[in-house]
Amino acid sequence: MLSVENVSKIYQVGTFGGKELHAVSGANFEIHPGEVVSLIGESGSGKSTIGKMMLRLLPISAGKITYNGRDISTLQGAELKEYYRNVQGIFQDPFSSYNPIFKVGRVYKLIRETFFPGMSDEEWDGRVRNALHAVGLNPDECLEKFPHQLSGGQLQRLLIARALLLDVSFLVADEIISMLDASTRIDVLNLLADLKARGLAVLFITHDLSLGYYISEKALIMHRGVIVEMGLTEKVYNNPRHPYTRHLMMAVPRLDRKWPAGEAELPPAPATNGRAYYDTTLARSRNGDAEWVRPVMVEVEPGQFVAVGKR
Repeated sequence: MLSVENVSKIYQVGTFGGKELHAVSGANFEIHPGEVVSLIGESGSGKSTIGKMMLRLLPISAGKITYNGRDISTLQGAELKEYYRNVQGIFQDPFSSYNPIFKVGRVYKLIRETFFPGMSDEEWDGRVRNALHAVGLNPDECLEKFPHQLSGGQLQRLLIARALLLDVSFLVADEIISMLDASTRIDVLNLLADLKARGLAVLFITHDLSLGYYISEKALIMHRGVIVEMGLTEKVYNNPRHPYTRHLMMAVPRLDRKWPAGEAELPPAPATNGRAYYDTTLARSRNGDAEWVRPVMVEVEPGQFVAVGKR
């Protein structure tokens, strides 16, 4: 369905743009219909940048992103409109997705004007009501309110209902529950699981390891713009191979043991067929023999890949 092929995003920074900031370096992965993939990493690792490039909110510096075999950077006019009818995004802050001077129902009016101009009032009203009921909202209580009169959880559900109205096939969910309370989080996650059962594919961007494990069947671990490990969620979580992934897993609090004082020591890493793990710290240093080549994903066992490189 959607394929990311050697995608990089480079910003020109510094005085007169004389330096480069590599926000994303050589990302490669695929997402298939009905598949939920978690993109996991700390803040500033490049997760949201990948999501924005998928939505064409940011231009790609190198590589390409294809949807059903078509390079999305070449889409224009009616083809681009059709792309957005199938691919949508939901972001971390639901309040920023609405104009505060308009009622929330205006979002759905814009959808109708853009994508369904020929639909009758009665049919459209029925579609809106069905979509809102599907996300657990009462249309009569929500559509005539302003954004500040609704909670963050309600606004996020309204955005998910928008995706239902468009009948999207791919959703970029960027930290969509980080601003929600615990009781609302599980409802939104279960709603995503229901949408997955309908065939919806989801890129679930998060820094929360437990959420990634709960919702996805495939996990991508990102560090400093590089996807350092990816594969089936069970394998990545239960047998992490890249040193950074293993550090992440050791940082998860455990109720059955105390954290050791000082820096935790990792046991020796499993072999990677004689090749060195890709070290994002060395790759960023760019001084002499400390500069690493572009990462290469090696299958260390069926369904699990790790980034390797050499100086």
